[in-house]
Amino acid sequence: MDLRQMEVVVSVADTGGFTAAARRLNVVQSAVSGTVRALERELGTALFDRTTHRVALTPAGEAFVPAARAALRAAELAREAVDAVRGQLRGRVTVGTMQGVWAGLHHALAALRAEHPGVVVHLRQAAVADIRQALRDGTVDLAVVALDRQQQRGLRTRLLSREDMVLLAAPGRALPGVTPNGEVRLADIAGLPLVDFTPGWAIRYAVDRAFRAAGVDRGTTFEVNDIVAAAELVRNDLGVCIMPTSIADRFPDLPRYRFDRHAPNWKVMVVRPLGEAPPAVAALLRHIT
Repeated sequence: MDLRQMEVVVSVADTGGFTAAARRLNVVQSAVSGTVRALERELGTALFDRTTHRVALTPAGEAFVPAARAALRAAELAREAVDAVRGQLRGRVTVGTMQGVWAGLHHALAALRAEHPGVVVHLRQAAVADIRQALRDGTVDLAVVALDRQQQRGLRTRLLSREDMVLLAAPGRALPGVTPNGEVRLADIAGLPLVDFTPGWAIRYAVDRAFRAAGVDRGTTFEVNDIVAAAELVRNDLGVCIMPTSIADRFPDLPRYRFDRHAPNWKVMVVRPLGEAPPAVAALLRHIT
């Protein structure tokens, strides 16, 4: 068994087929199929169930792929370590983030490119649950995300910013229970048409947690996975939306209201797996502040 065989199997698993894996690896399909068959003969078991419509991992394949990923990553880290000793930092860093969470990440990426042009950065944007799992299985090296305390378990975290969330409403919309200080309560807005983000979004986690803490039941009128879409629904007075202040700042035409208590909390942090950071990852971490 060699690293090339592992790379081929992982590519088939990632792309869902032999043809797509061949395109990714820039080889002919027969080479991919032959490599997989040879490895299966060596292991004495099938790694993939093959049908005319799809290719799926067998139980043996499900066990093999994470171990193969780890082996490939270990080999890559070994090469990076040698390059670092020679003063030529190279390698690959896969960064995860969520829509609406940026925290100046583009400045850090630009600074890394200027300092170490040999480091290749891949950016992956996904829901918080997907990024958390990717950190655990090693397909993401670090992430700038918003996690609650339970989601942080087993990961190394560093807080970047903390803020309360606010309610956005259309200009002219009358809200119930507004205090003289211009604040609202979760209980008073629970009956309004609410624009929510889809489950898996960190904003949704924070909002759900705040309503539970306040002991308030609420429904969802609109459920979207795009911040601009949420703002447009609010702007046209179809609903109100709770979002972090830093995101609400992008829509200065929409009135905002703070919460008198039980305000949803938003904490953005840089997160990575436990253990020593590889040289390329450590170089990027120095620029994320």
